[in-house]
Amino acid sequence: MPEPALPVAPSVGKTFPPEAEAAIRDSLKRCSSSTIEAAVGYRRDGDTRHLPAIIIGIVERFVEPDLRARLGTGDDDLRFVEDLGIDSLTMMEIVILVEEVAQLQIPNDDLRNLRTLSDVKTYIDCRARGLPPPKPSKFFAIEDLVALMPVQPPFLFLNEASVSAASASGKYKITGQEFFLQGHFKDNPVMPASIMLEALGQLGVLHLLAGHVVAEPGKVVGSGTIFFTGCEGVRAHRVCKPGDVLTLSIKPKRMKLPLATFEGSVRVGQEKAVMAEEITLTYGYVEAVVPVVALPPAETNGVGPNGANGLNGVNGSAHDPHDAPVTGRV
Repeated sequence: MPEPALPVAPSVGKTFPPEAEAAIRDSLKRCSSSTIEAAVGYRRDGDTRHLPAIIIGIVERFVEPDLRARLGTGDDDLRFVEDLGIDSLTMMEIVILVEEVAQLQIPNDDLRNLRTLSDVKTYIDCRARGLPPPKPSKFFAIEDLVALMPVQPPFLFLNEASVSAASASGKYKITGQEFFLQGHFKDNPVMPASIMLEALGQLGVLHLLAGHVVAEPGKVVGSGTIFFTGCEGVRAHRVCKPGDVLTLSIKPKRMKLPLATFEGSVRVGQEKAVMAEEITLTYGYVEAVVPVVALPPAETNGVGPNGANGLNGVNGSAHDPHDAPVTGRV
């Protein structure tokens, strides 16, 4: 049986003259030899399996030396700004070099959605295969989480999160000031595994509230309807203490009203902390609240109410204090 054809980007894997290879090697001369060979291999055969090595190698070229070790952990949730110290101008240099090597264009409008290594790898892979880029994840800073989530501090165990239809990820740093660490354990503060499961459940709640559930017309998932119902296949692998940054990830497995089941994991770097085969929540729908915009005032040709020429007869304009927009339920 013949081997399946390798996915090939439109401008690679067809002709690759020696001068093109020389240009690639010159452009990447400050990158590692493995990055250069991956780039040459990609341009020769169009095998998209070379792309992750190319992306990591180019990013490494622009990251400060004391932060490069983070790229070696294999953590695709690393953020360009917060974790790798890459500013907007440096990001543009990375993008330009990736475009040159991979022979594709990245529109500026798409850059704002590329926050992590995973975002870039997935995006470049889709563009190289000629597939539409995935819908961007929605990012939630802590203030967004507090505004949306029914769970509030000090029992909110997410500092930030990103949600897409296919998954959700978040981070939580154990500060050592958490109320439960006063008794768990005496003189040896340890994050309870049950609290880490709670954090995964909270990430599932966020996924339900972020608008990816296909609800009935005019309805949405209600924040007051979501409750933790159970978990299966839980394993704790690592003790987590103050200073550790937990990376939480979930993926939906089954979703049918009133139950939503996710698989989840908590890691510190690349080390497993807690794994859960199934986390199940129950949820329900409520009426969607939509803004109702007031109609503009009727055309008066400069004649105000009671026949006056505008407000108090001046400036030729009329104003009714009851014309403010209102909101209501539908």
